[in-house]
Amino acid sequence: MILVTGGAGFIGSHLVDRLVELDKVVVLDNLSSGRREFVNEEAEIHIVDLAEDPIENFLRGADEVWHLAANPDVRIGSEKPEEIYRNNVLATYRLLEAMRKVGVRKIIFTSTSTVYGEAKQIPTPEDCPAHPISIYGASKLACEALIESYCHTFDFQAYIYRFANVIGKRSTHGVVYDFIKKLRYNPHELEILGNGEQNKSYIYIEDCVSAIFCGLNAEEKVNIFNIGSEDQIRVRRIAEIVSEEMGLNPRFRFTGGDRGWKGDVPVMLLSVEKLKALGWRPKFRSEEAVRKAVRDLLEDEN
Repeated sequence: MILVTGGAGFIGSHLVDRLVELDKVVVLDNLSSGRREFVNEEAEIHIVDLAEDPIENFLRGADEVWHLAANPDVRIGSEKPEEIYRNNVLATYRLLEAMRKVGVRKIIFTSTSTVYGEAKQIPTPEDCPAHPISIYGASKLACEALIESYCHTFDFQAYIYRFANVIGKRSTHGVVYDFIKKLRYNPHELEILGNGEQNKSYIYIEDCVSAIFCGLNAEEKVNIFNIGSEDQIRVRRIAEIVSEEMGLNPRFRFTGGDRGWKGDVPVMLLSVEKLKALGWRPKFRSEEAVRKAVRDLLEDEN
């Protein structure tokens, strides 16, 4: 049996779609950002809050845990840091403790490029020093450290994936989602956070899922991989693509400054050489991923 936390969320639900082909899947989700309708009907779902509910019984009989449950919104950290701590760090600690007590020793964890902060090396490899500048990035790095310590102290095995911006069908947050929402409200003007020059890597969900499964071929005690496309796209260009796909020609209004919010990393590109050495390649460049994601979300609306 495979236990998936956050399996009703954007990335989690896509992984569940693949995992149900391999084994029985049990999903734990509090539905704070996930949606029940995203969960594959072949999976079993329980509404559970990892930060406070008993979870040991759900782990009995599990061979591995895919831990995706987290607050996915990077921006909320400056407004509600306690939410990030509770839903990311505390939830991960309680899950690890439950795994230790029940005897489940394999965990797959989804982390983030924001653990690196403003990396001095671009593209950024996995061994680059991690100095997060957001509460979200710091919380994910804390989770990574906890997981790694359980690997060495309690003989766990871990696969940790640091994502660039993952986009596509079922996404419920992020710049593409936000732009569509804003243009539905006002098709004549689009507010863009920052100066629009933020330049980052965007990876399509299909590429992200294939990368995760490829990484499972590694056999170390702690396996850490970056997942992203091999190029970047500026926020202004994303705004243009969203406008084109919606058949609109809005005026762009920039809020100013070189970043969209406190803790935003304006330039991000991950090195994916480590995963490429295992045979993985992204199918889509950032611009293709953005265009596909816009079409997906517009289709989801209908």
